[in-house]
Amino acid sequence: MRGHISAHAVCTAIREDIVSGALAPGSRLIEEILAARYGVSRVPVREALRTLQSEGFVTTRHHAGACVAEPTEQEAADLLDVRALLEPLGAARAAARRSPDHLKVLRGLVRLGRERARHGSPADLRQLDGWFHETLARAAGSPSLTALLTQLRRKIEWMYAVEPPARAGESWDEHGAVLDAVARGDTERARSLMAAHIERSLPVYRLRRPADATVRDPKRPVNTARARS
Repeated sequence: MRGHISAHAVCTAIREDIVSGALAPGSRLIEEILAARYGVSRVPVREALRTLQSEGFVTTRHHAGACVAEPTEQEAADLLDVRALLEPLGAARAAARRSPDHLKVLRGLVRLGRERARHGSPADLRQLDGWFHETLARAAGSPSLTALLTQLRRKIEWMYAVEPPARAGESWDEHGAVLDAVARGDTERARSLMAAHIERSLPVYRLRRPADATVRDPKRPVNTARARS
C-alpha cells in the first residue's frame, strides 16, 4: 500500500505541515521518520524533499542533512515586495484571458466574501480571500505565473500571521472592483486596483514567531489522500 502514494502527495503533506508549523523551522527532516509519519516508503519522501528544497521550504545542512528552512526577516519582507509586483500582473493577465467559468467563480466568491464580512468569522474570510486570489491567478491563463503566485502565497502564509482585518467589508469591495475590471477586460485598471489593494492590506501581515505556529501532534496520521489527484 505504501508504494501507491505519490511523491506529489507526500510533498503536499510535508509542505502543509511546514506551513502550519507542525514541522518547525530548523527541525531535521529524517527520511525514515517522515516515511513512517506519512505511511510511505523513503523514495517518495526523498523526491518530495528535493522539490521542497527547490521551493525554499527545505535546506540542507552539513552533518544534519535536510532541515526545515529558517527564513530571515529580509527574505520574508522580500516576499511581500514580490507579491506587490506579481499579483497586479496576474490581475492584468486575468482581465485579458479570463473565461466565463472563472468569472462565475469569482463573482460567487465576492458575493460570499461580502456576506461573511458582515456576519462571518475571520477564518471564513481568510479562506475566501485565498480562494479569490487563487482563482484570479488561474484566470491569468499562464501556468508559469499561476505556479509562481501559488508558491508565493504558500510562503507568505508560512512566514506571516494575518491579523483579523478591521476593514473586511472595504477589502471585499476592493475585490469586487478588481473583478469588475477583469470582467470588462480592462487590464490597466485591474492592475492598478490590485496594486492598491495589496498596498492597503500590508498592515494586517505580522511576521510569525515560533510561538505563533499551531503545532500538530507528530504521532497523528496525516491524510495524504486529498493531494493524490
